Amino acid sequence: MSKRKVVVGMSGGVDSSVTAWLLKEQGYDVVGLFMKNWEDDDDSEYCSTRQDWIDVVSVADLIGIDVEAVNFAAEYKDRVFAEFLREYSAGRTPNPDVLCNAEIKFKAFLDHAMSLGAETIATGHYARVRQNHERDGRFELLKALDHTKDQSYFLHRLNQAQLSKTLFPLGEIPKTKVREIAAQIGLPNAKKKDSTGICFIGERPFRDFLNRYLPTRPGPMKTTDGKTVGEHIGLAFYTFGQRKGIGLGGSKDGSGEPWFAAGKDIPSNTLYVAQGHDHPWLLCHTLSAGNTSWVAGEPPADGFACGAKTRYRQADAACTFNAAAAGGSGEGLFELTFDAAQWAVTPGQSAVLYDGDVCLGGGIIERAMTGQPAELPPDQAPKQTRAQRRKQAHKPKQPQRASQDEPQTPRQKAALLGAR
Repeated sequence: MSKRKVVVGMSGGVDSSVTAWLLKEQGYDVVGLFMKNWEDDDDSEYCSTRQDWIDVVSVADLIGIDVEAVNFAAEYKDRVFAEFLREYSAGRTPNPDVLCNAEIKFKAFLDHAMSLGAETIATGHYARVRQNHERDGRFELLKALDHTKDQSYFLHRLNQAQLSKTLFPLGEIPKTKVREIAAQIGLPNAKKKDSTGICFIGERPFRDFLNRYLPTRPGPMKTTDGKTVGEHIGLAFYTFGQRKGIGLGGSKDGSGEPWFAAGKDIPSNTLYVAQGHDHPWLLCHTLSAGNTSWVAGEPPADGFACGAKTRYRQADAACTFNAAAAGGSGEGLFELTFDAAQWAVTPGQSAVLYDGDVCLGGGIIERAMTGQPAELPPDQAPKQTRAQRRKQAHKPKQPQRASQDEPQTPRQKAALLGAR
């Protein structure tokens, strides 16, 4: 009886390496596949692609599997990076990892694996797949047992066809155990650090990278009441709730509370900042989302009570789903109304729904309804400094020119009074 063939996406990291080893131990015919998704530059200072490939080959030699490399850079640039730039140009903050999973790792990679004769693919993601025979045998995406490492948020756009051909061996294993296995079997990358940040940016400064592809320009930084308090370096470099880089300390009124990015006006290139973590502009009770994707192929029923994440590593927030409430402005829109206000909900990020451990899918946040008024505040004239006020006080007064109707001499005044 021939073994089931599985193609494992191998990145050079410890998670995908242990995934390949576990499947080989379970009797699968394992082939490793290394994906190169970016090639605009391979600056060794920031890009680790060469070393990652070396690590993949070393691991494959150790555990005894074949491995090959495939270039998906063209697909990545067209399906993921172009959308990344469009979202930033529109003033939103995208999450390219979500789109990369749906379009590259579980589409382009899956198609390539099938062309190699594989029955299934596997990755080192921390999530679980379950076939629910009580619901017509449909496949479900579940959180990893280790909730601290769960990555279902990034996988919520996977569909039935993709999940039916996917294995997540690490979904049942704590991260600490994965490290132990790597050390026990002597993997050369057992102590390699986990990758962080956006894959095509690597460790390079985000501002430098974005400026190469998306020209930005400085503009006014204003408070929520319209007062200009500084200048921003480009709207793309700020996301809702951002504190670092605002450049404003506590207020002179003694409150000392920090300032946060709280709004953007694209036409005027204005960044609005709010003082205080719980400022109304930062608190959202309702959001609308579009560009939806549902694991089961259909959305929940209106009025469904569920949990939702509006950013990775966030605890599920209790909310109510309603597709009809957001109707009229586009197809596939939905609204979430939260039981408690959510902080710094950011357009461009994903709103992902959960029923317990089951990930239902979600959509891209289009609007967060906060305390921000429908009309932006009018500009306020900046307050004069003490020196400016002193200079104004000592400035010689110019004689006022009398109007033609106003009497100038006592006689003229008396005549006017008599006339009245």
